[in-house]
Amino acid sequence: MGSLGAILKHPDEFYPLLKLKMAVKEAEKQIPPELHWGFCYSMLHKVSRSFALVIQQLGTELRNAVCVFYLVLRALDTVEDDTSIATDVKLPILRDFHKHIYDRDWHFACGTKHYKVLMDEFHHVSTAFLELDRGYQVAIEEITRRMGAGMAKFICNEVETIGDYDEYCHYVAGLVGLGLSKLFHNTGLEDLASDDLSNSMGLFLQKTNIIRDYLEDINEIPKCRMFWPREIWSKYVNKLEDLKYEENSEKAVQCLNDMVTNALFHVEDCLKYMSDLRDPAIFRFCAIPQIMSIGTLAICYNNLQVFRGVVKMRRGLTAIVIDQTNTMPDVYGAFYDFACMMKPKVDKRDPNATKTLSRIEAIQKICMDSGTLNKRKLHVVKNKSAYTPIMMVVFFIVLAVMFARLSANRQNNYLSAVMAFL
Repeated sequence: MGSLGAILKHPDEFYPLLKLKMAVKEAEKQIPPELHWGFCYSMLHKVSRSFALVIQQLGTELRNAVCVFYLVLRALDTVEDDTSIATDVKLPILRDFHKHIYDRDWHFACGTKHYKVLMDEFHHVSTAFLELDRGYQVAIEEITRRMGAGMAKFICNEVETIGDYDEYCHYVAGLVGLGLSKLFHNTGLEDLASDDLSNSMGLFLQKTNIIRDYLEDINEIPKCRMFWPREIWSKYVNKLEDLKYEENSEKAVQCLNDMVTNALFHVEDCLKYMSDLRDPAIFRFCAIPQIMSIGTLAICYNNLQVFRGVVKMRRGLTAIVIDQTNTMPDVYGAFYDFACMMKPKVDKRDPNATKTLSRIEAIQKICMDSGTLNKRKLHVVKNKSAYTPIMMVVFFIVLAVMFARLSANRQNNYLSAVMAFL
């Protein structure tokens, strides 16, 4: 019922939510009939539904390459994430993973739920990989090799300095940005982006995930996972896990704000990268996750809930972003809106307030200087409009039709489907 309350509070999100639901169903119907490709796309929907949706709009050749690239790196990440694997077993797998993708018979039991299935039946991914154009294979192999080596390095070393933090994020996400840029270039649709810009695209997403996932990572069993750099958190507490305790709430929020401010330094590069893209499908593929990232940071900033539970954007707002992100003005508009959302939350007593405000205002200036804010269709911060009552009426009409059909057909499972959607 919480989602129903959100729709009643934000009725303009109902239609985008409905469109998103339909788009997900349509994407699931387009899973290829071949066994190995069917496994790859089915697994993609299971491990990342939002990613599966944005990848679906890419051309077939690039879509297949990106799908395989994602699953290869997701499998590699599953090995790194599994804290139950002994280090002496894990290290050679990470370092040799780029070789295993050529082996149709290779698999390794680890992970849980969908990730365990991915690892147990990895031969399907290898089979799909071997069908890709050689240019795509070379790019995927190179990034997998470099990422595996970087992950192995940080299995043995903690993230101490901000330099370590940037290096770790480069290995696990910045390299993804470099790899995707190579895949885009291989299609002939895009120029090859610089490594610095590609790296920032990955770092911005990864740092957002690390910030948002603090509680999940610190509570990981059998061993906690610690990615926040000691150089930052040691200014506030003696141990990283101390941030989750109520008596450290004030210091925890200050540390959180320090982390968010660090992530905001990548925004300028990300906006430059996206502004250079030419292909509309590739643009949307890149832009939607970046907008989700700045939106998540805006919600996390100065929010103690990061240390208490799950913090994420509303499903309805996510649906709007996916539905209405089509042009660079939409991106500038979204970044501007989320920066405006963040700015009033800055507490002047926060030790990083000046630095945070400087970054927020720099983002606002870039967006305003683009001269495109009045051309955007995407507005994530809306003023109350005359359309709200109309949307409320439409929403209740749709609900009435659903319940009327429910009564006529006496199908209890239909109500379950409706409530699951809400």
